[in-house]
Order: sequence, then structure tokens, then C-alpha cells
Amino acid sequence: MLPLDCLTALSLSSTETLMDSTTATAELGWTVYPWEEVSGYDENMNTIRTYQVCNVFDNNQNNWVRTKYIRRRGAQRIHVEMKFSVRDCSSIPNVPGSCKETFNLYYYESDADTANKVSPAWMENPWIKVDTIAADESFSQVDLGGRVMKINTEVRSFGPVSKHGFYLAFQDYGGCMSLIAVRVFYRKCARVIQNGAVFQETLSGAESTSLVASRGVCIPNGEEVDVPIKLYCNGDGEWMVPIGRCMCKAGHEAVENGTVCRACPSAFFKPIQGDASCMQCPINSRTTNEGATNCVCRNGYYRTDSDPIQMPCTTVPSAPQNVLSIVNETSLMLEWQHPRESGGREDVVFNIICKSCGGGRGGCTRCGDNVQFVPRQLGLTEPRVYISDLLAHTQYTFEVQAVNGVSDQSPYSPQYSSVNITTNQAAPSTVSIMHQVSRTVDSITLSWSQPDQPNGVILDYELQYYEKNVFPCRSPEQHVHGGSQAYCSF
Repeated sequence: MLPLDCLTALSLSSTETLMDSTTATAELGWTVYPWEEVSGYDENMNTIRTYQVCNVFDNNQNNWVRTKYIRRRGAQRIHVEMKFSVRDCSSIPNVPGSCKETFNLYYYESDADTANKVSPAWMENPWIKVDTIAADESFSQVDLGGRVMKINTEVRSFGPVSKHGFYLAFQDYGGCMSLIAVRVFYRKCARVIQNGAVFQETLSGAESTSLVASRGVCIPNGEEVDVPIKLYCNGDGEWMVPIGRCMCKAGHEAVENGTVCRACPSAFFKPIQGDASCMQCPINSRTTNEGATNCVCRNGYYRTDSDPIQMPCTTVPSAPQNVLSIVNETSLMLEWQHPRESGGREDVVFNIICKSCGGGRGGCTRCGDNVQFVPRQLGLTEPRVYISDLLAHTQYTFEVQAVNGVSDQSPYSPQYSSVNITTNQAAPSTVSIMHQVSRTVDSITLSWSQPDQPNGVILDYELQYYEKNVFPCRSPEQHVHGGSQAYCSF
């Protein structure tokens, strides 16, 4: 059972006519008992074929007129629209009390056109009574004189019907009336596109309160969102509020009041199904075909996996600017300014590449792990870094790279700015090995190698000595000049 708030008609009803007496161009040829077929006029004074009867002065009237066989064409409930006029009994002089201003409507089902003048019999059984029809307005002699037409219109329905066809019959039992027009039809819900689904033409149900369910099919390039997709056709041939819906799939948008899912045009895209319209491609991106679900980046531009597809494609940053260095013995402070171009991103960070140059090793090599970077060497968010534990009196080259979220997608190395520095001189390391070359009674000759870390240009060596097992004493300083081998005598 549908909730009451869903019982709202979505569209006007549609009807299919099974028989219309006003379209006849010749005699209708209905079977009468004993009505009379005559030419008459409708309310617009058009000539039509009508049936009339006026046996009001005789009692016990039982006058019938029967239509031709009417095929139901799948309808389960039949509607009959009758236009008629009725004479006001009180306006007829000397009329007996048996005068009537009503008539009866009947129907009889049959799988074939088998009726004749005596069958089915002119009585309520086998005929099935639909209703007694009364006039809202009746005419009098005055109306006749003034040629005033008082035409009543009544609609009745009956069902369920199940056989191939049926007959209608109208019974007069003592009135003066004219049956001007009869139209027989059934109601249906016309084909409709609602909530992104196509619902085919559906005939109304057998009862006036019936709700006939119709399954919908998504329009081309539509996808089911809620299932099942249904509309209900009520007894008046009106669609009721739908259950379920379809939405245009990714790469398509709803147009023409939701009846068409159109592919996104070139340079537009739609990432997911839904009611949203196609969006224009972000900056630096394009589509490769219509119906695109995303836009691809142009050459030299990229998008990370975490970037939303609505975000413009971005590129790598330019090099940092204005690198400054302050050397303090074997430590260094580097500072710089942000790149002129960030590549369109806000996630620019900096990497420091340290290279030690000279030292007779043929060019520059990467610094060892002993060099310290504060706060760190890679992924710096601020444009400065403190570097320590460098070698004294050594040339270094520092490259300051600018990278962002798409740098790893570029086939090229990050752009950088470099600075060359030389650390200050410092005290050399100790002489690690000393050799006795020769000796005499009052002299000794020694040799030694240059310190492992000279930390600058060695100007001279200082030699200290003392006698064995005696408190140390110090001779006058002997300064020895020379290269890697040094000799002294005393």
C-alpha cells in the first residue's frame, strides 16, 4: 500500500476511444427495441445520428437500444460518456404518473459478435446493470419553442471485463428522451519519462481505485540509484509518484528536463553519476573524447593521486632565489628566498645537496653521513638550514632544490640554486706515526708523515722531548719546515 502523501498525480490522464457515435457518417445501425434512429444536432449544432424514444403515454415501457460489438483491446475497465436530453415530465400535458426522466445503462460481455435481435434477451440478466442515469437538466415546451438545447453529459464506468469484447444497451422505461452521443473509451497512463526512467504506456486497472504498477527502465546512459524503479497508474489514467530513480552516469548530464542523459562535450567532464552538470576542465588539462569522466593534464603538468580531479593540473617549481651563506669555521648557515614560480601548488619544500670539492680526488663528491643538517636535509618547509661538522679548509658546493607534490612525476631533475663556500682553517690533527731514522751518541734523526687532517696549510711543526724515566723537560723549541717528511737534530 502506498502512503497517502505519495498519491499525487504526476501527469494528465490519456484515453483511448473504442467507439464514438459522433464520428459516424451514415446510420449507426444499432439494434433497437423499439427506439428510433434519427438525424439530430449536438450542442454546436453539428449534424449527428441520434436515438430517441417518447412513449410516455403508455404504461410499463421497456424500450432498449443496443450498440454494435465493441472490442475492448486489452482494457480492464470501460468508461462510457453519454450526452442526452430528457423532456420534463411536468411539461407534457396529460402525461400519466408513469413518465420517467431517467434511463438505465447495461453491458454484456462476449468473446465474439454473436448477438441478434432476440439474443441476448432484453432483460437485466444476462445484461449487467451499470447504473441508472438521471438528467441534471430537462427541457420543456418553452425550450423547444426557443430552440434551446439542454444537453446532459454523464460518464459511468464498469469492470473488470475479461472477454474479447462487449455490447452496451440503454433501457428506457417511460421517458421522453434523445440519446445524442455515446463515446466508449478506456483510460491509460501515457508513456512518460520520470526521474530518469522510461515508463511505457500502461492501462488503468479493473477498479476505479486500482493502482497498476509499471516497472521503469533507465534512459540511455542512465543508471539505477534506488530500486525497484516503479510508477503506479491509477484508475483515472494518471501516474502516481515514483519509487526509485535513475541518474545519469559519469561523463553524462541530464538535459531536456531530465529526459536525456547527454555526453559531456569536449573540454567538459563529470566524474560520478548524479544530477550534477558537466564541469569545465580545470586549468592546464583537457579531455580526449566526449563523455569524459576526468580531464588529463597537458604536457609538462601533473596531478598527484591525492589531488581532487577538479583541481588544476600543476607543474614543478622554479629554483629558489638569492641563496646566502654564512660560514663559521666548520659550520654554515644557508638562507634563501622562495621560488618565483611555485608550479601552482602550496606544498613546496626544499632539499639540500652537499658536495665536497677538491682534495685531489678529481671533482666533487657527495658529502658523507658525518655532516649534520638542522632541522633536516630533505623536506625543509622553511627557507633556511644550519649545517655543521664540515671539514676545515675545504671547498663545498651546496645545491638548494625546490620540489613540490608533482616533482616526482616530472622526467627532469628538480631545479636548484647553488652556492660555493670554503670552510675556515683549523688546528691540524696530531701526527699519528713517527719513525727514527738514525742516531748517534749525542743526536737522533726522526721522520713523520703529514697529519691526516691538515685543516689548512701547515707552516711548521713543534717538537717536544724529555729524558726517559725523568721528569719531562723541554728544550728550546725547534721548528722544522718542510714537506711531508721532517728531520731534526739536537
